[in-house]
Amino acid sequence: MAEVLLWEDYLTIALYFAVVLSLGIWSTFNQNRGSTKGYFLAGKNMLWFPLGASVYASNVGAPMFVGLSGTAAASGIAVTIYEWHAVYIIISLGWIFVPVYIASGAFTSPEYLKMRFGGKRIRVCTSLIMLISYILRNISGEIFCGAIFMQQLLGWNLYISVSAILVVVAIYTIIGGLRAVIFTDTLQTGILVAGAVTVCIVSFKEIGNWQTMEVKYMHAATNYTLANQSLYSCGMPREDAFHIFRDPVNGDIPWTGSTFGLTILALFVWCQDQLMVQRCLSAKNLAHAKGGTLFASALKFLSFPMFVLPGMISRILYTDEVACADPDDCTEICGSPSGCSNIAYPLLVLRILPVGIRGLMLAALLSAIMSTLTSVFNSASSLVTLDLWAHFRKNAGQKELMVVGRVTVLVLVGISILWLPILQQQQGGILWFYLASIVAYFFVPWCVAFLLGLFWKPTTEPAIFYGMSFGLLVGIIRMGLDFSVAPPYCGSGEPDERPLISAKLDFLHFSIINGIICVVVMVIISFCTTPRSEKQLHRLTWWTRHDDEEPELTDNEDEEDNEIGELDTAETDIAAATKLQPIEIEQDPATFSFRERCKIAFLSWICGNPETGSTKISAEERAIIRQKMTSIKESRKATIILNAGAVILITAITFLFGYFA
Repeated sequence: MAEVLLWEDYLTIALYFAVVLSLGIWSTFNQNRGSTKGYFLAGKNMLWFPLGASVYASNVGAPMFVGLSGTAAASGIAVTIYEWHAVYIIISLGWIFVPVYIASGAFTSPEYLKMRFGGKRIRVCTSLIMLISYILRNISGEIFCGAIFMQQLLGWNLYISVSAILVVVAIYTIIGGLRAVIFTDTLQTGILVAGAVTVCIVSFKEIGNWQTMEVKYMHAATNYTLANQSLYSCGMPREDAFHIFRDPVNGDIPWTGSTFGLTILALFVWCQDQLMVQRCLSAKNLAHAKGGTLFASALKFLSFPMFVLPGMISRILYTDEVACADPDDCTEICGSPSGCSNIAYPLLVLRILPVGIRGLMLAALLSAIMSTLTSVFNSASSLVTLDLWAHFRKNAGQKELMVVGRVTVLVLVGISILWLPILQQQQGGILWFYLASIVAYFFVPWCVAFLLGLFWKPTTEPAIFYGMSFGLLVGIIRMGLDFSVAPPYCGSGEPDERPLISAKLDFLHFSIINGIICVVVMVIISFCTTPRSEKQLHRLTWWTRHDDEEPELTDNEDEEDNEIGELDTAETDIAAATKLQPIEIEQDPATFSFRERCKIAFLSWICGNPETGSTKISAEERAIIRQKMTSIKESRKATIILNAGAVILITAITFLFGYFA
């Protein structure tokens, strides 16, 4: 079959773009987009199903198709632990972290840190570091993987194809906010799962059965690798290819690192990163937030057949290309001297899927890219708007904040395009571990800070700030060592000249060490400084989440008079919450021409400006709204059903770990 797309495939892709863009724009007509709660938290009215689909789609992007499948092709099933391990952590998000976040009334995870520890520097530093991570990890990973896939399938120019995706994503993210993102994520999750499962079924038919795949994979190496295994040993399949838990010293994914180090990284990615927290905070109530995390956890079971098995099968079917070991040979095949395992999934799509289905699969890839990018753009704009802009612009109004949020998306689109030349220089063979290592370099101190903040009341603001700073410095030093000298290419015969700490200490083990260092620093400084009072910790820790009293904020921490306020958004937002009708300011339509009225209406729709007029809300009414927004009460029936679901998922994933250990 020719490795080109036919008109039926292009028609499928065009229909997909039309449907997604239409859904994103449609979703903007049924929400209050003129306030921060409406734009960034979807009005706090989302149900469990779209919420869970959005949590899943925000994590499952092009790196799964390219990086996860490529790593499976090169290494075997061990990379599955990144996905199955997440089941425990996502459930922890719903049962441990979200109740505290909701009770605190925070809009963002950096804002929670500010409320918990006081001051402003932790919140600002956290927002800046998260933004840097979005650029280095989320956006760069999606663009690089999308470029690999589309170049293989379409032969399009890199800049044209990626720019087209970014433009479509930006349109409905800028206009619609989080509600548009969640609705389109729900559609994209369905397309993604359907397309990936189809690839798995069709490709598995080419192999036969599991036993046949085991035998063929262990012999899937090029002829020159088999003839000279001493030089091209890295081109041979690993002896432990079908084991998840691997040797702690010689394993590429050591079991000690994947058990403890990965837990630290996963806690930040799933439970503390604004990207995931924001979706759960948009839930109608705590029960729907928990239900959404359960749904997302259940979908994680599918990663093994959707991404891991197809990558391994591709190595069997297209050994000379996917399993190339000679640097010159790999450069000729895929343009990367470090290996071509990252083209494993695109080759499957091109060569085994029938006409039309290939277009659906590309649509699934595009849905993965777009769902992640929309989530990143929306979360990044909320960080800039709520944690940075409102901090430095004390008197910023709702209209200004809405404009800033949308402009932030445009700026990120520009940065994403400018990043492409840098991505082209990255070595594709280390893509998956590069993405994971970014979290290890930057966010281990933040994971420790959140955990101590939730569970240890004596933790102080100076301890967190200086502990974060020291841990971040350690991570940056490790990153500099890792990138200063690249590992030798497979088959090059060159010696490994990397520093010993980079060559011998896996980044997962480094995460454990850095985490211990941060805990020690933060605990010691906490004992030497004054902790916050009990009145300042109401509803801000695991132990105080059910308190009726609000946390007592000092003057320099209470910013409701000059900041948007977590509850005190635009008065029209409060009016909507209390079902009070705002008092409209009468305007004479005759003073505007038809063209001017159309222009004003269009700009208001794009920018989501607040409704005109005002509604005065009493202190008692504000207290009622605050109580509703921060309530973590559940019905007994919902609690029983949700807890039973969590137990079932945890039991099932534990069994799978034991079976493949």
